[in-house]
Amino acid sequence: MLKEITIQTNNRTQILDITTQVQRTVEESKIAEGLCVVFIPHTTAGVTINENADPSVKQDILMEINKMIPFDDNYSHLEGNSAAHIKASLIGFSVSIPIKNNHLILGTWQGICFCEFDGPCRRRFYVKIT
Repeated sequence: MLKEITIQTNNRTQILDITTQVQRTVEESKIAEGLCVVFIPHTTAGVTINENADPSVKQDILMEINKMIPFDDNYSHLEGNSAAHIKASLIGFSVSIPIKNNHLILGTWQGICFCEFDGPCRRRFYVKIT
C-alpha cells in the first residue's frame, strides 16, 4: 500500500506531528505486521522521529538548527534557500517504523515529525506499508 498525504505548513521553519495521519494509514492497510516507510519528496523539507509530548522540544530543535545553519550566510544558490536544502539534508528524507498488531512501534514519547525549512508551503509525503 502506498498513500500520498498533503499538508499545509504555516511558517518558514516548522515541525508538524504527522503521527496520527501515518497511524491512520497503517490501520487502513489492515497489515498486522510489517514496515512503514514515510518519505518526503521535497529538497527543503525532511522527516524525523522525536518527542511529541512537549511542544517545546520542537521549538528547541528549530532554534538550534536555525542557529547552526542561518538563513543568510553568503550562499551561492540563486534561489536564496540554501539553508533549507542543508537543513533537510541533515534531517533526512525518510524514516522506517516497524508495525505490530496493526500499530506503529514507537516509544512512549516518540512521534513522526514533518520538518519544514522553506515554508509556508503546501507539502506532501508518502506512506508505504509493506
